Amino acid sequence: QVQLVESGGELVQAGDSLRLSCATSGRTFSTYALGWYRQAPGKEREFVGVIGWSAGSTFYGSSVKDRFTISRDNAKNTVSLQMTSLNPEDTAVYYCVAISPSGNYLSPDYWGQGTQVTVSS
Repeated sequence: QVQLVESGGELVQAGDSLRLSCATSGRTFSTYALGWYRQAPGKEREFVGVIGWSAGSTFYGSSVKDRFTISRDNAKNTVSLQMTSLNPEDTAVYYCVAISPSGNYLSPDYWGQGTQVTVSS
């Protein structure tokens, strides 16, 4: 059974940093791109960023570029999202995703259950 399990979400203050992690299991994701989406209350899901299977390439959404960094450890089957300079607009449920080699980051093949990040002002 394929599983993506996020952790690390919590309540933080504006300006703080936070690191989310996602543990993958059930198949080998080393050839998959891994990434993150988020969904704020009353809004559509938003692409956050993606990292290629070799960790050599990353791509971010415009609202988080230069503040968020994605990394992965294929040996540990994990992907992380380091978030800095958080602001209340970053409040959302954050989802870990996996994209197959033939897939598209706009339509991930697998989704985690999500972890809540709340940024207070």
